[in-house]
Amino acid sequence: MDTSPRVPYPTRLPQPTVVCEPVRPAGAEWLASASPLPRSVLALWAADPRTTLLLPCGRAFDVIGVPSLFGRRMLDRLWSDGPGSGPVAAQQGRLLLFAAPGTAQRLPALLRWEEWARAVPPLLCLGTGDAVTVPPPFPPDGTEPVPPASRWVVAPDVRHPWLPGPDVLLWSCVRTARAGLKHTDFLSTGSGC
Repeated sequence: MDTSPRVPYPTRLPQPTVVCEPVRPAGAEWLASASPLPRSVLALWAADPRTTLLLPCGRAFDVIGVPSLFGRRMLDRLWSDGPGSGPVAAQQGRLLLFAAPGTAQRLPALLRWEEWARAVPPLLCLGTGDAVTVPPPFPPDGTEPVPPASRWVVAPDVRHPWLPGPDVLLWSCVRTARAGLKHTDFLSTGSGC
């Protein structure tokens, strides 16, 4: 007979803590600069800082969306071996990497020339003529699910943040793909961040 004490199973799983960075005022100004009406964007956020907004791409930034697991590994690679990253958001199972204008058009063309392109999962490249829903400038309150549906992983904090170009993102994509992982490993729909 087993005499070891029984450990009760928790009745509910503990909720993971998710760190959501707030956007600093200078970062909010930068985001608003993408809009043709930046003062209106800032006024909306002043009235309700937990509001998500749809902003046009191609003017202040482009956005490269990658499946969250692959994106997280790209981000780790950018910070450990590369120059770092610009602002990054997590949304609907993808990481949205804010990049220099023109990156959305150039990156897919560069990837086609790479031998590791097949190991890179499909990218969502948003540039001129596209729009992106940006997370609210302030973290959600306790009524949001954990993790929140949309949040900043690396929040913009200055008026003119450094944004990676197509060469830096190509480097990160290829290095992440060459790490030996198949792109099917990155196609999960969970947030992963």
